[in-house]
Amino acid sequence: MGDDARETLRYTFDQIATLYDHARPNYPEQLFDDLFALGSLGPRTSVLEIGCGTGQATRPLARRGCRLVCVELGEKLAEIARLNLAVFPLVKVATASFDTWEPPGVHFDLVFAACAWHWLDPSVRYDKAARLLKPGGLLALVTGGHAFPKGFDPLFTDIQRCYDEIGEGFGTWPPPTPEEIPDERRAIEGSGMFEDVHVRRYLWTVDYTSDSYIDLLNTYSRHIAMNKSKRDLLYAEIRQRIRARPSGQVRKHYLSILHMARLRG
Repeated sequence: MGDDARETLRYTFDQIATLYDHARPNYPEQLFDDLFALGSLGPRTSVLEIGCGTGQATRPLARRGCRLVCVELGEKLAEIARLNLAVFPLVKVATASFDTWEPPGVHFDLVFAACAWHWLDPSVRYDKAARLLKPGGLLALVTGGHAFPKGFDPLFTDIQRCYDEIGEGFGTWPPPTPEEIPDERRAIEGSGMFEDVHVRRYLWTVDYTSDSYIDLLNTYSRHIAMNKSKRDLLYAEIRQRIRARPSGQVRKHYLSILHMARLRG
């Protein structure tokens, strides 16, 4: 993603903050169990979360007793996050861009980002994360998204044709399998700032009705930015195809890839 596109698209989520809170799924609990086990983390671990959204990945950390500072670019997203996380007195949400945000002389045990790392300035993110960590601190990144394992729901092949017809195709079809999706190990090690990299993969599913699936699509930057006439045509086709099924649902696979690395001494 180019700098201009990244700078434009990363602001789109704040336009649909309430829908984002409603439609975006939570992450697998096993991911957080593994994070704590691999990192030997415990209650009152100090965490800087980058791009918390409305708190989908924040809650599992807060429930485990972490002391969290969350930095969220979107004002509306941050406002909803504060409401969602108000029951956790050890969680604070700052509205700011991580690229320019500076804490008042605080360092953290863990810098954490769930599906937000790619929105940060590549020339800044590793250096800044390292600078904000305590000696021996941890960087944890969650990447991933829609996954297409063997036997994925055939509806996605059908609607791929709809995307192609409006000039919004995804390129090569079918996409790579979950095992083929690249991780960030090389980039983390290539930064020269982190070592002892661990990578874990989690494949999981959510079933959607036509309406809940369209709600989800409306939280993706690509669909938010799409020409309205194209989007309306696409959504009408998707709704018709899901509603025509006996179940009235579509099953979507998600892949979450956890990366954890320790700050070099």
